[in-house]
Amino acid sequence: MAKEMIAMLLAGGQGSRLYALTQKLAKPAVPFGGKYRIIDFPLSNCVNSGIDTVGILTQYQPLVLNEYIGNGQPWDLDRLHGGVHILPPYQQASGSDWYKGTANAIYQNISFIERYNPQYVIILSGDQICKQDYSDFLKFHKEKNAEFSVAVMEVPWEDASRFGLMVADGDDRITEFQEKPKEPKSNLASMGIYIFNWDVLRKYLIEDEADPNSENDFGNNIIPNLLKDGRRMYAYHFSGYWKDVGTIPSLWEANMEVLDPENSGINLFDDNWKIYSRNSGMTGHRISAEAEVENSVITDGCRVDGTVKNSVLFAGVKIEEGAKVQDAVIMGGSVIRAGAVVSHCIVAENVEIGSNALVGAMPQGDEKGVATVGPGVKVGERAKVGPNAMVSTDVKDGEEQW
Repeated sequence: MAKEMIAMLLAGGQGSRLYALTQKLAKPAVPFGGKYRIIDFPLSNCVNSGIDTVGILTQYQPLVLNEYIGNGQPWDLDRLHGGVHILPPYQQASGSDWYKGTANAIYQNISFIERYNPQYVIILSGDQICKQDYSDFLKFHKEKNAEFSVAVMEVPWEDASRFGLMVADGDDRITEFQEKPKEPKSNLASMGIYIFNWDVLRKYLIEDEADPNSENDFGNNIIPNLLKDGRRMYAYHFSGYWKDVGTIPSLWEANMEVLDPENSGINLFDDNWKIYSRNSGMTGHRISAEAEVENSVITDGCRVDGTVKNSVLFAGVKIEEGAKVQDAVIMGGSVIRAGAVVSHCIVAENVEIGSNALVGAMPQGDEKGVATVGPGVKVGERAKVGPNAMVSTDVKDGEEQW
């Protein structure tokens, strides 16, 4: 039975710019917004858009991600025909195993796609926070009689040179593609979300694989080849919330925007477009009479006896009496001991911040540093972790890291 459209989700990213957070974790598995991981967003978008077949292409540190996805039941993707499938690279007779680039990753899974014989394939990124209706995108693709469509966002002109840009005419037909140009001709940034007609994608993947000089990448190779051949290519304007959380400041900023759904555009409390996740199954959170909490997300199993302001606490976090947490992202299972002051930082999972320790600092002037403590780290009593520090090993009592 053929499917109209299936999704291929690129989730192999190393996320090296997230440093301590991704040393043992694939970027799509990084926790976000209290109850979620980054990959919950594209998976929930698929389900909410009526896509029931998703291939997840994993590569770097996939164990936590594979375990988290399981059989796909939390996202209603445990189907007999279709559902969610983890697709790691595998050794073939010809010898290729590691995914060489985004296009090669899809090429290695042509046989998976052919099982469903789809008319269309949507290619998604596993490392973006975005709420998007893919069925609306497909409708646009069909109305334009396109062979390839890309979702684009208008970005400020001064930021345009940081993105891959689509130059399009008045009918949204793409006439040129610029990869991070010094002199941008457009401010339509590619979101890295593509719809292809499957027959067209298959042809170009096979040709790209046969080219020994190709980097096997969509942005650098496939899209320029489509343009060169004059294929019907269109830019779909997306106006909702989208953030590439590939850096520590952007991940911190996106978590902070969860606290302001009216103005930021990201609403995790919207019953009409739910974000599904494999929930922790923990008890409810408890905020004691001694606690002081302002404008924060406090999730399952948290115990708050101290002060928490403008922060995101993931499941099972403990804030002891006298501890102060401000403008911080504290990931699951971490403990902030009595008297510790934790501000403007990201604290990863299962961290212990010792009593009277100082982690991070509220920025002065133009400073933008976000202190980061990696998973499982113990920061000793009275230790100091500076506002730009990136800590991935234990910090002894009284020690300072800047």
